[in-house]
Amino acid sequence: MRNSDSPTAVRRYRRAADFAAAAMIFLQDNVLLREPLRVEHLKPRLLGHWGTCPGITLVYAGLNGLIRRTGHRTLLVTGPGHGAPANHASLWLEGTHAELDPGLSRDEAGLTELVRRFSWPGGFPSHLSPAVPGVIHEGGELGYALSTAFGAALDRPDLLVACLVGDGEAETGPTAAAWHGNKYLDPVTGGAVLPILHDNGYKISSPTQTGSMSDEELCALYRGHGWVPRIVDVRGDYFDPEFDADARVDAALCDAWQRIRAIQDQARAGRRPEHPAWPMLVLRSRKGWGLPSEVGGQALEGTFNAHQVPLEGVHDDPRQLAALEAWLRSYRPQELFDADGSPADDILACCPTGDRRLGAVAEANGGQLRRDLPLPALDRFAVAVPRPGQGRVGATPTLGPWLAELMRATEHSRDFRIMCPDELDSNKLDAVLDATGRAWQWPVAGYAEHLDPSGRVMEVLSEHNCQGWLQGYLLTGRHGLFPCYEAFVSIVDSMVNQYAKFLKMAGEVPWRAPVASLNYLLTSEGWRQEHNGYSHQGPGFINNILTKKADAARVYLPPDANSLLVTMAHCLASTDRINVVVAGKNPSPPWLSLDQARAHCRAGAAAWAWAGSDRGGPPDVVLACAGNVPTVETLAAAWMLRRDLPGLRVRVTNVVDLLALPPPDQHPHGLSDDEFTACFGADDVPVIFDFHGYPSAVHECLHRRPNASRFHVRGYVEEGTTTTPYELLASNGVTRHDVAIAALQHAAGSSDRRDELAGRYARERDGIRADLRRTGQDPDWISNWEWT
Repeated sequence: MRNSDSPTAVRRYRRAADFAAAAMIFLQDNVLLREPLRVEHLKPRLLGHWGTCPGITLVYAGLNGLIRRTGHRTLLVTGPGHGAPANHASLWLEGTHAELDPGLSRDEAGLTELVRRFSWPGGFPSHLSPAVPGVIHEGGELGYALSTAFGAALDRPDLLVACLVGDGEAETGPTAAAWHGNKYLDPVTGGAVLPILHDNGYKISSPTQTGSMSDEELCALYRGHGWVPRIVDVRGDYFDPEFDADARVDAALCDAWQRIRAIQDQARAGRRPEHPAWPMLVLRSRKGWGLPSEVGGQALEGTFNAHQVPLEGVHDDPRQLAALEAWLRSYRPQELFDADGSPADDILACCPTGDRRLGAVAEANGGQLRRDLPLPALDRFAVAVPRPGQGRVGATPTLGPWLAELMRATEHSRDFRIMCPDELDSNKLDAVLDATGRAWQWPVAGYAEHLDPSGRVMEVLSEHNCQGWLQGYLLTGRHGLFPCYEAFVSIVDSMVNQYAKFLKMAGEVPWRAPVASLNYLLTSEGWRQEHNGYSHQGPGFINNILTKKADAARVYLPPDANSLLVTMAHCLASTDRINVVVAGKNPSPPWLSLDQARAHCRAGAAAWAWAGSDRGGPPDVVLACAGNVPTVETLAAAWMLRRDLPGLRVRVTNVVDLLALPPPDQHPHGLSDDEFTACFGADDVPVIFDFHGYPSAVHECLHRRPNASRFHVRGYVEEGTTTTPYELLASNGVTRHDVAIAALQHAAGSSDRRDELAGRYARERDGIRADLRRTGQDPDWISNWEWT
């Protein structure tokens, strides 16, 4: 199988695309060089990365040919996203740009508009973005293209995902982990990922690791990861008509395609290969291919000087301006574009048509493929709560069977997955494995449980992989959940930062359809990691999410099992959000019936009348809480105060939606002034707030509320070790005793009785701490306290 397109036409296609890409970096006018190049034709600020552009164009042209021959739907994930000019140029040539924006028509006016918009205020950024057709991965932050590509290919048996991995990107830890995605991709139910390592030898100012490796070393490396690598060397003269780089790429793509189809055909015929030997390509090219070899004594093509903007002195140096014009004219644009600036017919004939174009494949705008999940009814999974606090039940063990039922309900649609860092059992969600297995393709020599090639639980000890897989899955129209130990989800802080930016920008693009929300379930929370110690105690992910745009950021802290069910159903039904849900896995008192949980979660925060002693009147003090463990401690403190000082009017308020705390003009979930007062009393009432995470998170949310200084927030203050649960709480000042003492100290008025009681509570707390250091365990009346 060989490309039926004329080799000359494909070469002309590349010349047109590379010319347009170079023009985007340098020009704002005279984009087809109809007249001699002058300084006023240049952009005042030169931005962009030229070095990788010719390689991207070469791959794009090769994929166009493969698509035209096979008709196979193909998605391109471009890791070196700062090579955006190359993508833009091919999107303009294939007509996708013009379809979505008539201002980018395929003529001189449209090309001029595209060139002007690139890296221009109000235009396209210098990297790929959601405003660019065909994009599900920006590439502005390196390391995540390959895991995103695998996520896109899951459960899409008729999709090929070509992933261009930059050689600088290949040095990152996330990319190193992502090569193992071939051990999870099912050739029956999934599509295929074709990685193309773009090895052009240099990063921004130094050699790349892969560029320093021999062909033999590279092949040994990737064979060890289970791939069948093929070296494609195109380090010849760009303008040499005898050097046919396109034929080399075409031959490699044809071979890769045949290998992919052989694997899929064999597996789909019931003969699964033990080691699916997927192909990959290593494209060796010259950095900045097509540039002059040197200008003014500075080496350009094939060096790191080509990485970003070569010829940076064109505004002031006539020799560089002349060199730029000579370089641009070397593409002979007058041969490529008609009188009105339209690309020549043979160039356009190299492009696929309709939704087979790389910029128009449906998965690149996955929201248009998204279907609502068939969420199971909650009633038969809910916990019976005859009275608040009776019994003990784990929140995630309650959620697990509901998620298992959701897995069964999506068995045929295959549009829901769980990505988890090897923690499903540990997080007490193992009921899911009754409905689906752990995805795994390779043979296992020893003992293993629940492995299934078509399983939809993906466990890997790489949070980066889980995040990338899930992003690719969501952005191509599916749904998912990311359970994780709370302390270790921060490994993906920078990834969620970039994803939040992607959602923000996508929301400003009229043709982008909403996608299912990115849902984190943070369990094995820090307050119950006393046995694993300080390293496992860290609630900082919440603080990171609070920095995100209010349109996207959500933080939920359900206080018990039924509220977790309600919260998770809400999150899985939402779109374009980043939902962080923090829940416990250990047995804990249930406080709310299912109907009460529904009402509480709708409100976001509410006073629990049954727990307070204010009897509907103005309170002397408010005890507020957010989080499973702080809720127990706060209710225990309220119980102690009611027992020992019944005259103290205490209101107990639970916050399930952390972003109910800001004013409504700061966040759409913010409580109105009246609702806020109903929860926290008048502006002069002190509030003791026992919080799951860092106190700064609550203070940030309350920033613009009147008299926010009345809130005395207790939370995690970086104290911890391997100890008992109570001792961990005490070391951070969040026990029931600490809450009760603070309430006595801050409540309006004073009395000797309050001072005496506060001292008694302090002595009792200190006595417990002394005893547990002797016995190694908390007293039973603390561990198994029950509301009465």
